[in-house]
Amino acid sequence: MNTLPAPSPLGNRQLWQWLVVAGAVGVVIWLLGPILTPFVISALLAWLGEPLVRKIERTGRSRTAAVLLVFTLMTLVLVLAVLLLVPLVESQVSNFINWLPRFGQWLTGTAVPWLESRFKLELAGYVDPSQLIALLKEHWRQAGGVAATVMGELSKSGMAVVTWIVNLALVPVVTFFFMRDGSSMLAKARDLLPRPIEPTVTKLAHESDQVLGGFIRGQLSVMIALGTIYAVGLTAVGVDLGILIGIVAGLVSFVPYLGAIVGLGAAVIATLVQHGDLMHLALVLGVFGLGQLLESFWLTPWLVGDKIGLHPVAVIFAVMAGGQLFGFLGVLLALPAAAVAVVVGRHVYERYTESELYGADESAAIITDAEAVNPPVGGTSVPKGFGTEVPPTKDQ
Repeated sequence: MNTLPAPSPLGNRQLWQWLVVAGAVGVVIWLLGPILTPFVISALLAWLGEPLVRKIERTGRSRTAAVLLVFTLMTLVLVLAVLLLVPLVESQVSNFINWLPRFGQWLTGTAVPWLESRFKLELAGYVDPSQLIALLKEHWRQAGGVAATVMGELSKSGMAVVTWIVNLALVPVVTFFFMRDGSSMLAKARDLLPRPIEPTVTKLAHESDQVLGGFIRGQLSVMIALGTIYAVGLTAVGVDLGILIGIVAGLVSFVPYLGAIVGLGAAVIATLVQHGDLMHLALVLGVFGLGQLLESFWLTPWLVGDKIGLHPVAVIFAVMAGGQLFGFLGVLLALPAAAVAVVVGRHVYERYTESELYGADESAAIITDAEAVNPPVGGTSVPKGFGTEVPPTKDQ
């Protein structure tokens, strides 16, 4: 029986060195968290624009010209999104607050009596829409109060206002330089790596980029497309809260079918409260049916394809854990860290299954010895005496 080799002192020392380096990096990130946020945002924006920069470079333009084009395009998109979405969301939230009393009347006057008569239930004593509406309004007031408190504290502290403005102004500047010089920065960082581990680290970094890109550039695009389809479709069929429902459904669409379930449930209730007829209900069902067809047969195959992304549960856990540990900076770093963890875990698993600890070499040796004793017939190892003899022919 093969015995495991004794651990190498050099290998143990290198392992401890890397653990110390990783711990030191974590401490530095934690200490510099308040000032790292604009740099992390800039790095993510530059990473998102890098594929388009490379495509423009391949047309013969210089990298600086390509970066200027992409940077201008991204700035215009962000400005237009803010100018268009903020008034729409504000209007939709106001409509939602005004819609709540109508929802209470529909709940007590239509939904509860129908459920009681249909399923022989006694719900009148348990359903109090006034309490539900009051609870929703109170939470909304508390959210507004928190926002007002934060803005008030910012206005009182001149240093906080200056810091916020500086961070906001840093994002576009740092993004531009990351987009222009990011490739050379990464090349210099790769040159500083110890030569024995440079190929492995480069491979892991490339795979991490593929995993993260498969989720953000793929699944995020699907989320935006579905949110737009639902918002435009529901508004077109006459649902007053269509834009708000579409945005929410798009945001939760990274979990398969959750966006359609949440959006359809909210849209059905909003349609019944507003219109109360089968025609509008059928139109709402048609909007979500069309959205699911487009997602299954066009959006996901085209935008995501066979890219290896992050599992939705891993995304939820990573974002929550990052926010709990490092606040807003942790939320920004959650997905990149999760992508690296997935790739490293896959690499460790492959190394483990090929190691002597797993027994891969010993299993291969056993299989080889068995095939030497009983050669395979027709591609399958068959023990001697079980159909391996060839019967004689008539000529024999």
